[in-house]
Amino acid sequence: MIEAAIENNESFDFPLPRSCPLEPADDYVLLREQRPIAKVDLPTGQTAWLVTNHADVRKLFTDPRISSDRTHPNFPLRTLIEADLRQSFSGASKALIGLDLPEHKAPRRMLVNEFTVHRLNALKPRIQQVVDELIDAMLAKGPDADLVEDLALPVPSLVICDLLGVPYSRREFFHERTQIRLLPASTAEERAVASQELRAYMDELIAEKEKTPTDDLLGRLIERNRETEVFTRDLLVGMAQLLLVAGHETTANMIALGTVGLLTRPEAADQLRADPSLAVKAVEELLRYYPIIDNLSRVAAADIEIGGVTIKAGDGVILSLASANRDEEFFDGADTFDVNRGSRHHVSFAYGVHQCLGQNLARTELEIVFTTLMRRIPTLRLAAEIDDMPFKNNGTINGLYKLPVAW
Repeated sequence: MIEAAIENNESFDFPLPRSCPLEPADDYVLLREQRPIAKVDLPTGQTAWLVTNHADVRKLFTDPRISSDRTHPNFPLRTLIEADLRQSFSGASKALIGLDLPEHKAPRRMLVNEFTVHRLNALKPRIQQVVDELIDAMLAKGPDADLVEDLALPVPSLVICDLLGVPYSRREFFHERTQIRLLPASTAEERAVASQELRAYMDELIAEKEKTPTDDLLGRLIERNRETEVFTRDLLVGMAQLLLVAGHETTANMIALGTVGLLTRPEAADQLRADPSLAVKAVEELLRYYPIIDNLSRVAAADIEIGGVTIKAGDGVILSLASANRDEEFFDGADTFDVNRGSRHHVSFAYGVHQCLGQNLARTELEIVFTTLMRRIPTLRLAAEIDDMPFKNNGTINGLYKLPVAW
């Protein structure tokens, strides 16, 4: 069907189907070769331009005529889930990821000092302690486990709670609300209630920290904001909610997918065990090969001529991270997993002014998790076939609900 659409210069349905849950859609190859910028029809009734090659994706990420404003009526909502959550965009998303320059600059500057190399190096012993304690518990309970429940989820959850100053005792609360927001089976009303409950909790937490200052990210942000007044109270709550949800959900999914990637390639896992310093390169390749976010949406603020196509002001744009990361014109042997590649030119953390603020925290967590897991459980193996695993395939985020392993 897509071949006919390409030949006739017609739009086609998006998201594209996958033949394997671990791999991007097969049709991306054809699109990169023949129509790297193509019109697509979304389940929400909207249309948008889908961009699939690496060069144009990176170019548009840095084009000032491309907007991240999620409240724009033509901002592409890729799934019905996103349509249900539109009401929450004015809070969490507008706090940073939905702001364009120059409004984006001041709030990002407020946060960037929390993710410096110095602060991350100070966190490494704590992350290592968390990982070791969780693996101790797995081994004591073994010889099998659900790696999502026992390791992938609690590691980033504990770390982000420590960083933000959120009581870890509330982990189940915010994890359950996050899952309700993302599960395809959830109703629009259930998603709205989950969003409201998350927001109400963060509002209460910030109110407490305003009364009693704390030496954590949120506490320091609140104190700096008293002087700068960069954030309104509404945007401050939204920012806190965004950091909490993004800080555990994305890294948890990457730990699960990365573990599958290593365990299905025993030679790569063996290399990592033999040389833990390889973790830096291995993590970059896992990020490139298994991006957690398949694609990101934008909207054109002005006409843009690119790749022989005119994207008009107000048109929706979808930038395919998964396709750009497999572009053979940019990566030699793009469809081959190479644990020694180590390229940081993938776009799994996006690119430009909206490149993921917490990317180096995520890298640090992943490097520690994978080196420690491979070293401490050398006989670790998957305890289910890939086709039988419950992958997340809601069109917005990639991951696993459960990951059965044994040793």
